[in-house]
Amino acid sequence: MVELLRNPSSMAKAHEELTQVINMRRSIKESDIDQLPYLQAVVKETFRLHPPVPLLLPRQAQENVRIAGLMVPQGARVLMNVWAMGREEGIWLEPDKFMPERFIGRTVDYKGGDFELLPFGGGRRVCPGMPLASRMVHVVLATLLNQFEWKLPVEVERAGIDMTEKFGVSLTKFVPLCPIAIPI
Repeated sequence: MVELLRNPSSMAKAHEELTQVINMRRSIKESDIDQLPYLQAVVKETFRLHPPVPLLLPRQAQENVRIAGLMVPQGARVLMNVWAMGREEGIWLEPDKFMPERFIGRTVDYKGGDFELLPFGGGRRVCPGMPLASRMVHVVLATLLNQFEWKLPVEVERAGIDMTEKFGVSLTKFVPLCPIAIPI
């Protein structure tokens, strides 16, 4: 929601898509999500910029391997920084910018199949909550956008949104945002 509030054009596109697909129906069904590619792109872009956790569970190198000119010896513990991967200039064009359009027409998956986007990890150590999160984030976001118009408080609009993140086991905003919801 914060990224959509910071990017009114993205918010308008998401609203327009919901209006076209859902029409006047008030409730969103899980089956509707497949018909909302822009909303799916918003979620992927959010997971890219703000993964649930900054570091994945440790892995162990099965053999000696050279990565980016560095030698990783067999048996070494390896931590994957998915927060940094989401901001890697070699992978993403304008990596610090919120652009859901980068996922439109692409089959990049965040469920562990594509290495450039791994917010929940992959393989045997994929987050066990991923199936629930991937369903619920879409449905909750679609419901919030479909039932409310969102605005920033005047003081936040004047000063700007503080996007500082509090690093820990999970990532959260350092300064919580309390937007204003106006029923549609």
